Amino acid sequence: MIALGRTDTGKVRPSNQDALLETAGPYPVFAVADGMGGHRGGNIASAMAVDCLSEIDTQQHPDEAKLKAAFDRANRLIWERQRRDMSLSGMGTTLTALWEGDDHVLLGHVGDSRAYLFREGTLRQVSADHSLVGELMRTGVLSAEDARTYPYRNIVTRAVGTDQALESDIAREDKRPGDRWMLCSDGLTEYADGEAIAQALRLPLDEAAEQLMALALSGGGRDNITMLLLEVPK
Repeated sequence: MIALGRTDTGKVRPSNQDALLETAGPYPVFAVADGMGGHRGGNIASAMAVDCLSEIDTQQHPDEAKLKAAFDRANRLIWERQRRDMSLSGMGTTLTALWEGDDHVLLGHVGDSRAYLFREGTLRQVSADHSLVGELMRTGVLSAEDARTYPYRNIVTRAVGTDQALESDIAREDKRPGDRWMLCSDGLTEYADGEAIAQALRLPLDEAAEQLMALALSGGGRDNITMLLLEVPK
């Protein structure tokens, strides 16, 4: 895939707790992580998570068990690190990853960073938000419109490293020429709804990234903003 990554601290946060990953090889891995747990803890957790994914052998075809094992290892290392260092207590991270194969991709996901697929003019959010808002929307308690202003919309219900055991979502999606994927932190989706994302993803990748970043920053930039745009050549 053609890949383009962008990250920005935003206008409010003192540091960037997001991390992104682009590996090389015939079967590369791409990922976005959004750390939590204070200035130092969030930085450490997101970096540790993408480091674990960077160790996946990209000479091998995507394997669901190996992707899950990488998520589990990240969870164990972050959990153990915060148990040893009380100044890091409560740290954790979202983690959304794509492992590219010949005719399919594997997606791994924990938290409220997202994976979108833009195919033949239609945008689909492939990942499910592990958040309070996500659960309330799935049960019909909140509408999409109400969710955008819900006061507890930043509460995640599942994260890497916050508990001893981890439940990660692993899914397989087919791969087609012209597909475009976006992995992103919620610092982007706080300001960019599905219509804005779809409109941007019709543009060349660099223009799409600039348009989406400008939208998030002009909207307020209250969080770190990170995205990975991926395109399957036609």
